[in-house]
Amino acid sequence: MIDVLVAVDLQNDFIDGALGTKEAVAIVENAKKKIKAFPGPVFFTRDTHAPSYLETEEGKHLPVPHCIKGTKGWEIREELDELRKTEAIDKPTFGSVELGEKLKRLDEEEGVRSVTLLGLCTDICVISNAFVIKAYLPNAHIMVDSEASAGVTPESHRRALEAMEMCQIEILGNNR
Repeated sequence: MIDVLVAVDLQNDFIDGALGTKEAVAIVENAKKKIKAFPGPVFFTRDTHAPSYLETEEGKHLPVPHCIKGTKGWEIREELDELRKTEAIDKPTFGSVELGEKLKRLDEEEGVRSVTLLGLCTDICVISNAFVIKAYLPNAHIMVDSEASAGVTPESHRRALEAMEMCQIEILGNNR
């Protein structure tokens, strides 16, 4: 049985770019330490949009172009990307079916004991991927590292952690 880490959308636009926050900047060092020290496989996701983003359903609700494929904002923060050992999973929406399928195959091959998530944004993509993983791996122990995650606002970060906890996802750390 193995333990897996999922680093969600640690991209420039979510850290200090188009949708960046001081809270996101503040978790970069913690995320780096946790990724570097993690003994098992680490998967990175990358929010990925086309130049026509504003015409999409998401773009109509969040009219801020971000993570446009090929731009600096789309790239994973350099010091974190240097730790990546596999291809990032590009996802056109909040949760990644591809990530769920990869983890299910890994579970069938080696057995996945636990999945820990960290990253951005707790209240959108982290929570979405936690629920996707929970659906694909209902018997794995799912955790979210609150000290290496940040939400759109501190309040929405806290609410997302509470929602995940209600769904039997363990919340690690003191950043609540």
